[in-house]
Amino acid sequence: MRAATAVQMRAIDDAAVARDGEVVLMRKAGQAIASLVGRYARAGPIVGVAGNGNNGGDVFAALAATDPARKRIVYADPAVSGSPARTDALERARAAGVLVRPFPLDRTTLAEAGLLLDGVLGAKARLPLDATASALVAAMNASGAPVLAIDVPTGCDPTTGALGETAIVARATIALGAPKLGCFLEPGRSATGELWCDDLGMLGKDAANCDDDSYVLTDVEFATLLPRRAADADKRSAGAPLVVAGSTQFPGAAVLCARGAARAGAGYVTVAAPEGAAASLRAHLVEQVVVSYDERNPLESIGQISDLSNHCGALAIGPGLGLGEVMGQIVRGVIERTDLPIVADASALFHLSKHLDLLRDKRAVITPHAREFARLSGRGTVAPHDRLPRLRAFVAEHDVTTLLKGRTTLIADRSAVHLNPTGTPALATAGTGDVLTGIIATLLAQGLEPIDAARVGAYWHGRAGRLAAKDRPVGVIAGDLPDHLAAAARPTAPPEGPIRIY
Repeated sequence: MRAATAVQMRAIDDAAVARDGEVVLMRKAGQAIASLVGRYARAGPIVGVAGNGNNGGDVFAALAATDPARKRIVYADPAVSGSPARTDALERARAAGVLVRPFPLDRTTLAEAGLLLDGVLGAKARLPLDATASALVAAMNASGAPVLAIDVPTGCDPTTGALGETAIVARATIALGAPKLGCFLEPGRSATGELWCDDLGMLGKDAANCDDDSYVLTDVEFATLLPRRAADADKRSAGAPLVVAGSTQFPGAAVLCARGAARAGAGYVTVAAPEGAAASLRAHLVEQVVVSYDERNPLESIGQISDLSNHCGALAIGPGLGLGEVMGQIVRGVIERTDLPIVADASALFHLSKHLDLLRDKRAVITPHAREFARLSGRGTVAPHDRLPRLRAFVAEHDVTTLLKGRTTLIADRSAVHLNPTGTPALATAGTGDVLTGIIATLLAQGLEPIDAARVGAYWHGRAGRLAAKDRPVGVIAGDLPDHLAAAARPTAPPEGPIRIY
């Protein structure tokens, strides 16, 4: 699903209006918004705040479609006539018993509201807000009532996620046509609340060539991309990643990576580890094969690991290897020799920071967190609002698929950026990145292209983290994740109406 910029959304909307007509689309929008009212409303009237454009018309359409047993009030400027679609929605709202009141907002009514509908501005909004919009936003925020924002919270830039001096802090947002890119980027994501989308029959392809492309996976798309084991599979054709990980100081990283690979469906996982760590790994890995090498002899180690790779389908390298220069020689030597698809993380990123040319023309994924990315890019700390442009610039320069971890993990290659919506605070614990590396390694070994392995892996990893958090609201550890991968892979039935994005 496309995560649309303001320019792209305008193109998508214009094409849909030309096909279906503005009145039909606004009526669909009203039904979609109304379908979420019961989920978020507390006791009290449903109060809409309608701006002067079609976003305000969507408020009329939503209240016209909302349960008539509830009191419904909308505030709007009576001097605004608006488009034919807005006029149609206003007439239907009045016919349905919706009370239409002029501005200014009554603060007592807002405080007593069961739910506020934010239709002040929409995807065409520009910052800074004018004085009128700022006053409406301030009053809604001060009311204490839950807010359902339409398209984007007023005060949030739909493309960058920047917030104005005043911005709605929504309990939830329903995107119409396509989710807006700014709702995935901080600080906009924090203002968005839970994000829903109803495409209303609009087509993301109508935004082709309008702007840089960004996409977000949905449950249905994830299920389509996730490899399924063939009926005639054997243990190697099912996926045979080679995991080069672990050390005497950090053996657990290799264990987590190998278990992540195995629970992601690999049929044969081989772990190459330094001699000092091998015994510890064998004590924890029963189904996986552990092969040791002498890290004191880098040339011999490179040869041993390269020989192992001849029987494998992908290479995972980095978790827990350590930062010594000899290990750096091994990491770079193995990567230079291999033709396998690669996922490099943790220590490998340290050793590649001045040698990213080794990954050029290889089928590779790197998975840095913010500090690792700062080192790799050589351009210092990454501010939240800079993550997307910095990532695009980095990938354009180095031509390597990059997964930049964060609340919204960003995955990019030269063609597009993919935003992962399944992140959870439960993943903020040591070792979860090692599990992700193992998952991606298996997906590469099963034949997915690097960009697909990275975005499917991140989505799956996040779903597993959420399931683990349901079982254990406090104290999720990385070792919990592999055992939740099976349940996280189960397909979900496509919903009727809006779909939950995050």
